[in-house]
Amino acid sequence: MNPFSSGTRLRDMIRAIRACKTAAEERAVVRKESAAIRASVSDNDNDYRHRNLAKLMFIHMLGYPTHFGQMECLKLIAAAGFPEKRIGYLGLMLLLDERQEVLMLVTNSLKQDLNHSNQYIVGLALCALGNISSAEMARDLSPEVERLLQSRDPNTKKKAALCSIRIIRKVPDLAENFMSAAAALLKEKHHGVLVAGVQLCTDLCKASMEALEYLRKNCSEGLVRILKDVSNSPYAPEYDISGITDPFLHIRVLKLMRILGHDDADFSEYINDILAQVATKTESNKNAGNAILYECVETILGIEATSGLRVLAINILGRFLSNRDNNIRYVALNMLMKAVTVDSQAVQRHRGTILECVKEPDASIRKRALELVYLLVNDTNVKQLSKELIDYLEVSDQEFKGELSSKICSIVERFSPDKLWYIDQMLKVLSEAGNYVKDDVWHALIVVISNAPDLQGYTVRSLYRLFQTSEQESLVRVAVWCIGEYGEMLVTGSGILEGEEPMTVTESEAVDAIEVTLNRHASDVTTQAMCLVALLKLSSRFPLVSERIRELIMQQKGNLVLELQQRSIEFNSIIQKHQSIKSSLVERMPVLDESAYIGKRTGSSSSTLSSDKTTTTPSSGKSLNLPNGVAKPAAAPLVDLLDLSSDDTPVPSSATTDFLHDLLGVDLTSSTSSGIAPMASSDILMDLLSLGTTRNDVSSSNASSNQSNIASVAPLERLSSVSTSTSSLPSQVLNQDPLKEIALQTNSTSSAVVDLLDGLSSPIPVQADENPVFPSITAFESTALKIMFSFTKQPGKPQVTVIQATFMNMSSNAYTDFIFQAAVPKFVQLHLDPATSNILPAKSTGSITQTLTVTNNQHGQKPLAMRIRIAYKVNNQDKLEQGQINNFPSGL
Repeated sequence: MNPFSSGTRLRDMIRAIRACKTAAEERAVVRKESAAIRASVSDNDNDYRHRNLAKLMFIHMLGYPTHFGQMECLKLIAAAGFPEKRIGYLGLMLLLDERQEVLMLVTNSLKQDLNHSNQYIVGLALCALGNISSAEMARDLSPEVERLLQSRDPNTKKKAALCSIRIIRKVPDLAENFMSAAAALLKEKHHGVLVAGVQLCTDLCKASMEALEYLRKNCSEGLVRILKDVSNSPYAPEYDISGITDPFLHIRVLKLMRILGHDDADFSEYINDILAQVATKTESNKNAGNAILYECVETILGIEATSGLRVLAINILGRFLSNRDNNIRYVALNMLMKAVTVDSQAVQRHRGTILECVKEPDASIRKRALELVYLLVNDTNVKQLSKELIDYLEVSDQEFKGELSSKICSIVERFSPDKLWYIDQMLKVLSEAGNYVKDDVWHALIVVISNAPDLQGYTVRSLYRLFQTSEQESLVRVAVWCIGEYGEMLVTGSGILEGEEPMTVTESEAVDAIEVTLNRHASDVTTQAMCLVALLKLSSRFPLVSERIRELIMQQKGNLVLELQQRSIEFNSIIQKHQSIKSSLVERMPVLDESAYIGKRTGSSSSTLSSDKTTTTPSSGKSLNLPNGVAKPAAAPLVDLLDLSSDDTPVPSSATTDFLHDLLGVDLTSSTSSGIAPMASSDILMDLLSLGTTRNDVSSSNASSNQSNIASVAPLERLSSVSTSTSSLPSQVLNQDPLKEIALQTNSTSSAVVDLLDGLSSPIPVQADENPVFPSITAFESTALKIMFSFTKQPGKPQVTVIQATFMNMSSNAYTDFIFQAAVPKFVQLHLDPATSNILPAKSTGSITQTLTVTNNQHGQKPLAMRIRIAYKVNNQDKLEQGQINNFPSGL
């Protein structure tokens, strides 16, 4: 006989497959067996159909295709005998799922078997329906399942309840049909039926609010009775697990109680006693008992329980933390994190045990315990908890230092009672784990130090002490910055606090500390750059060692790193050639704005908006407003000079409003009569720092009510723009490059700054008429969009023109999120009022109007010119049109 004929037994095929030594041999065996089964299917062999299907199921489990045997399942299900039906239903559940169209053919067979007189065949049909039922099958067969819920046979009832769960999940609308039957199941004595019935009630509550209210009214007594019977029942071998009677039923009932008691005070009060009984009587020395206790605690915390019951539940979790099993401790920590929001005071009693968990070798327990400690910190215990965590930071594993230091820094920032304590704790963290903290941590410390003038002397001395023994990079950077800013306080010993140990540091020793850091092999480019800036500042404050400082700076002129080389050469030029302005240039940093920096850090997680969206600039136009809401100077090289090159570095509001004034000590925004010409000052700065060009950052943000965002955009796209929403916005003015901006702010006509749109047309004379009338023009027209401009003049102000812009949509689709942007030459000031709408109707059935006010400061000498850009959406797709307007009437 052929070993792979249709008559091959299942065990022989399995033996042949297991004997294969390679995957290729296995594929050959399966291929031959599949061919034999196909031949048997073609011959309609009834004798071996059940055997063929059994072999197909094994082949399917190995991962080979078996779709050709699907119809064999249906034929076996339609057979009369139980053995054939059993194989057929098993194959149906393995080889098919609810997405198969062929499954619709079995609905009638299922209906017949659900009404069969043999309870085992009924069980087969219920089991299959509960596993692969689709929504259509659930609707068709739900009446039969409802009827079987009232069967006398416990096994049939149990399977019918499980099948009902599948039906409810597929078709929640049928939930009301099962409510009374589900409630009746809770009166059964058989534990299998009870477990299935409780689960059915749980799914009913999730599927229907009507079922939830019904079960609250009709099942409260039944659930309490079940829990009492199970808790107080004597030893029952059939349901006993580790000395606990049916923990599965315990847990199911407790879960249902939690759902029913959520936000319901009456039901919660009714079950308080039984929950307390379960919590006190259940043994905790067995894993099954711990599972019941955990579920009981979760139920207590999930309902409207009394305060005493909540304390009992949290105490159980506290006992879990002392368990040797790491899994139990982990779930206890997870549950305590939820309990903090319910009863923080009760959780605080276990603070010591939780802190011990932070020191556990198991990484998952350490992480959860640290998160829980973070939630437990408040104003009263912050000092104690911070001390414990910092002490552990000294001995913690290297891989855990980063997360631990991050949490400590966050705790110190949130709950610090005063700045002195904050500085002390942050210095401890930086000295122990400075290499593991993020840059924004030491940036924030610098901001706090700059805002605490009484503590600056103490801080620089503390840093100098730590500086001698620690090489943590973040600590070194803060120390270098503070020595550069407050070096004279270090030398003179000013600002000594009560109880502080005095120390003597000479100017040479302070410079030695910077030199050591500058030449240290471990120092990166950022640290070395900060050292050079600190030396530049000390050269003005320590005149006795200024020549040595200059030599240290010049040592870097041949550095392979271009950044350090450039700084060395520029700083040497400042020291040697510009003594008259050096003292102003290297003045102490202005006080950094704490609120602005905090706003930046809290908004740093917000997504950056696309640069193609509208950006608006107020008329002052002096700083760059990033999407996170923190002002940043637009001239990046100047920021580098202040050691604030990183985007995460705190930027003072005073510096952003007038960075040149901070650097040079001169008022560049005043008129030329103040004694310093604006452009001359900018030329000096360009000569000092070798700034031929400036860097422009492109940022964008949505315009908000009564607030505008500042942005610097590319030279050919400097747009004064406004969203065409109906919210009230202030005027928007073009923000030029940082050095060119000086001329814009002072209305300077110096030829040193090239106009953006200068030279678009020839100069024209001013019209003699004081109130001329100008014709309307078609400013822009495309296949879908048309823009009309009409003009009016203000009496007595020939240089001011009010333009009424009218936008019309000639296409068949409406435009949404309509935004109009405009750019004008430097000698023109532009003010845009809010548009009447941001939706432009289709087919010219409506229009949007917007008022533009332009002031031509060279009226009569240079004509008005404008570049425009229009952004909108059509069917949620972004569109962009742009153009240039040169046909303004003469005299504007």
